[in-house]
Amino acid sequence: MLPISKWRLFFTVVALAAAGYTVASIPVQLGLDLRGGTQIILEAEDTADVLVDDDVMSRTLEVLRRRVDAFGVAEPTLQVTGERRIIIELPGLADPDEAVELIGRTAQLTFHPVLASYPVGSVPGDADGLVLPGGPGEELVLGPVAVSGAEVVNALELFDTQAGQWIVTIDFRSDGGAAWEEMTAEAACAPLDDPTRRVAIVLDEAVISSPGVSFQVQCGVGITGGGTVISGGFDEAEARELALLIRAGALPVPVEVIERGTIGPTLGEAAVAASVQATIIGAALTILYMLVFYRVMGVVVAVSLGVYGIVAYSVLALMGATLTLPGIAGFVLAIGMAVDANVLVYERAKEENAEGSSIADSLTAGFARAWSAIADANMTTLLAAVLLFFFASGAVRGFGITLTVGVLVSMFSALVVTRLILEVLTRFAWFRERPALVGMTVGRRFQQWLRTSGPDLLGSWKRWLIVSVVAVAVSLSGLLVNGVNFGLEFLGGRLVEYETSTSVDLDELRTALADGGIPRAVIQESGQGTIVIRTEQLDAEEEQGFEQVVQSVAGETTLIRDQFVGPTLGTELRNRALLALGIALLLQLGYLAIRFRWTIGLASVIAMFHDVAILIGVFAWLGKTFDGVFLASLLTVIGYSLNDSVVIFDRIREQRGLRPDEPLARIANDACLQTLPRTINTGMGATLILATLYFVGGDTLSDFALALIIGIAVGTYSSIFTASPIAIALETRFPPPPPKEKEDELQPGVPRGRSSRN
Repeated sequence: MLPISKWRLFFTVVALAAAGYTVASIPVQLGLDLRGGTQIILEAEDTADVLVDDDVMSRTLEVLRRRVDAFGVAEPTLQVTGERRIIIELPGLADPDEAVELIGRTAQLTFHPVLASYPVGSVPGDADGLVLPGGPGEELVLGPVAVSGAEVVNALELFDTQAGQWIVTIDFRSDGGAAWEEMTAEAACAPLDDPTRRVAIVLDEAVISSPGVSFQVQCGVGITGGGTVISGGFDEAEARELALLIRAGALPVPVEVIERGTIGPTLGEAAVAASVQATIIGAALTILYMLVFYRVMGVVVAVSLGVYGIVAYSVLALMGATLTLPGIAGFVLAIGMAVDANVLVYERAKEENAEGSSIADSLTAGFARAWSAIADANMTTLLAAVLLFFFASGAVRGFGITLTVGVLVSMFSALVVTRLILEVLTRFAWFRERPALVGMTVGRRFQQWLRTSGPDLLGSWKRWLIVSVVAVAVSLSGLLVNGVNFGLEFLGGRLVEYETSTSVDLDELRTALADGGIPRAVIQESGQGTIVIRTEQLDAEEEQGFEQVVQSVAGETTLIRDQFVGPTLGTELRNRALLALGIALLLQLGYLAIRFRWTIGLASVIAMFHDVAILIGVFAWLGKTFDGVFLASLLTVIGYSLNDSVVIFDRIREQRGLRPDEPLARIANDACLQTLPRTINTGMGATLILATLYFVGGDTLSDFALALIIGIAVGTYSSIFTASPIAIALETRFPPPPPKEKEDELQPGVPRGRSSRN
């Protein structure tokens, strides 16, 4: 009988109560693909100093993207269209007017020395400098720009309790900090009441603050520290807006709102219905599999996953996350993969029960022994997720948010909720005395066969390395043979807008275009009687077929516009995502080096690259499109690959401590065999959902599901036949120091691990 933990009971009740209230009170935020949203079309304008060209449009797009992200809009779409227009699509916006005003602000921030101050209308005609209103009844003559907004690193709104007002703090880059110090050092030499002791902060050619340099600042020294404070009588909203604009940066040129309206969802009702049906069936099959394999413990898994789903959903709702169709599918997939922590505990418990321990003692040992594998596997995933959140942007940043929530909540559901339920169940005799009903004996013969006469998987580990190298080479050759078919998100394409005389069935149009060889068209309603179609670039034959299909379905149409649209995943987003992934891999390598050895960390990372290379190569051979959905699946495969390898390396670490004199190849082989039931059950949990998404979910999610099915299969293979052989090779070349004697770290009463062979 396990004692019921009061703190687990407390946290479970609090989490469920808070989650239930959140789900009931906060409506779900749906993405552009499911509900549509607000569309804004901006046009860039030339200035006396800057003419609009491709480079200016690229920089303008990235500034607008940062503003949209900072404004709190999740999963937006931004594209350059034509020579100087940008389309912004924003889902679930509470106040479109506020967003339009904020996004379209030029936000040219500059810092100037004040040369003179005059009453309004009395500035001499020969005044040498920029003349702007400085305050009520005052005009200022300003010197040249001393520091520009480009030198700003960060800006935050804060409430100054001493002054009783909202302020904005600004941090400069090194060059900007030096220029600010030089300007204030010169101003500090003027008398306290002299206007030249002031500096002017100008936003969009309006002085927002012109403070005097404090008497505490010494002449010739200036304000050091690389920062400053703006105080302009702001309220909280004004301070937050100003800080946001400064952080996002200045637009290279002014932009004007040309159009603003609503747009319909990019997916039709049939696609959404098919995907929802697939996710329900897939989740049900996964739970049914757990019930068959783990009996009563499978029921506990189902309850724990239900708690996981409610709590994770409520956290995402509180964060204002936007649910898109791939996001919903990924959320359901995360439920399937959250089975892993429960499976690790149960398989450990079954091993202990097979050795004669009671059910209660077996479960105690199961949680104790599975803890290190659960912690290490989830920590490596969490490192990547957090870095994607802080360094990436757009859809990649959204993926990082969802992944972070999923990892944390899955650990809570497995280690707190599952354990609490089992603590309650062990108080009943029928649970403690019926191992078959509990699920302790399911698969025992298979486990015994693996322990006593299982195959020698790693006896020829060098050959497996050769097989892995060949597999990567053959896969990547698909890039040379077929090239890379990038989607609209990466390369852009064509936008065609029609006015129709009758209502158009968008699902029928999508199906007709797919049958006509254009399967990736994005179709939306844009106001009453107007449809917008985005496609990849078409050749002459595809162009003719495209027009015929539209005419056959939509009837009489009037062409409103037909122009090029740029990619939605811009250069900066790509670079930031790559930077985040690069840093994440280094941190994961460092973490695994600390928890295991650098050889194990390196083997895990190499195996992950092996899995990514094969997935990319297979998609190239199949001629599949590399788009935003594929990017999400690729990131998921990276996390799954590392997770799978860490579980096996955790068992190798344990067995190596128990059998220090045996060859590493034998220990690694036994570790792979011992974790094989866990690998099968976790893989089946995810594969059942993915297979259902692939066959039932329709074209929208078929490539997403296919990519993950390939990734899970390759990840399962590589954890045994790539990561383990690489670790053996590295450990043979760089052997660890002799082990030191140390006491058992497990709790009293928890039996020590046993060798896998008698």
